Amino acid sequence: MRPLHYYLVGTSGWFACNGIQTVMFAWLVTIVLHESPRMVGVAQTAMLVPAMLLMLVGGSISDRYGGRRVAVASQVAATLPVLALWVVLALDGLTFGFMIAFAVAMGCAQAFLTPARDGLLNQVAGQRIQRTVALVTLVQFGIQIVAFLVAGQADRVGAGPVVLVQAAVLVIGAVALAGVAVPPIVAPRRSGSAVGELARSVADGARTVMGSRSMRGVVVQNFAVGLFFMGPYVVTIPLLVREVYDGSANDLAWLSTANAVGLIAAVFVLLLVGDVRRPGRLLLVASGVGSVALGLAGAGLEFPAFVLCIGAWGSCAGLGMSMARMIMQERAPPDQRGRVMSFFGFSFMSSAPLGTMLSGLMVEWWGAERALVVSAAAMLAALCAVGFASRLWSLDARLAREAAVG
Repeated sequence: MRPLHYYLVGTSGWFACNGIQTVMFAWLVTIVLHESPRMVGVAQTAMLVPAMLLMLVGGSISDRYGGRRVAVASQVAATLPVLALWVVLALDGLTFGFMIAFAVAMGCAQAFLTPARDGLLNQVAGQRIQRTVALVTLVQFGIQIVAFLVAGQADRVGAGPVVLVQAAVLVIGAVALAGVAVPPIVAPRRSGSAVGELARSVADGARTVMGSRSMRGVVVQNFAVGLFFMGPYVVTIPLLVREVYDGSANDLAWLSTANAVGLIAAVFVLLLVGDVRRPGRLLLVASGVGSVALGLAGAGLEFPAFVLCIGAWGSCAGLGMSMARMIMQERAPPDQRGRVMSFFGFSFMSSAPLGTMLSGLMVEWWGAERALVVSAAAMLAALCAVGFASRLWSLDARLAREAAVG
């Protein structure tokens, strides 16, 4: 198989794991343990904080030791907490404390896997980075839909078998990633302590990202996504399903599936259309329309209409995510791809823990539906600010590629 094929199989293993985890973690904490909105926010935050703290380190280590090696090691390490969850469920010993420990462990694995995986993408993509990003997104989230449906069977078959599937896909993905053949990128080595070299490496990545107007605008927009979109997805919506719709694991799976189907549909359209000339403009517009869809989801709709709104929100997320990743991938210097993509991930992860905690508090203060509306309005305001303060609206993809080559 070509390196891209191995890459698709390998990263799909993580996305399948993440799809199962999205449903199972929310179900176990929100419905099985029946924790309060504040504690649901704490649990989701526990998964995001390690990624926030370690993402930049993970990007530098990826550039130094190679994205393939770091991605394989991280994915193998992620199987350990998943197997521990299976043992706890088999012994009927599930507690909120264990779920916090599980969340922290998975967050640590993600901190190293994400920049390694994203940095590796550019090496297997060839010349058509926009098309490859769209294709990878399509495959990964297509696998995630299957994972959502598998997790939705937890009510019927029990949580244990579903968690074993989660561990299996991680191992399969790690084996596939080990088969990715890419030429090594040799980063310049410097004298001094390992800690000092790591700090300089992170600082170099920061200067690269902040020195580019387009990348700077993307990371600010991504920060807003983590703050105002992540919390609703993992905290507010599961609580709304429990408190308003009296839902189950299957209902959570249907919502996650609708979101992913919408995302895949949007990315499929991107593949048909081809390269986008104004990716920054599409990023801002898609995020704005997604904010409106999220606000409508909190308008007290019947469950089928609520699912449709979440699907529309997912479509906008697919467009925005593809454009944001494409802009960062095209502008990243070859020897700093891991670091640049780690800043892209960090811009999201640094605000996501705040978003999850804030969402839990807003649900306690105002209820789940009003919390969705407030989050949507805040995101719209943030997008307006980014649009006026950055050059994203007028960014030309063709000129950006020429600048990156030059």
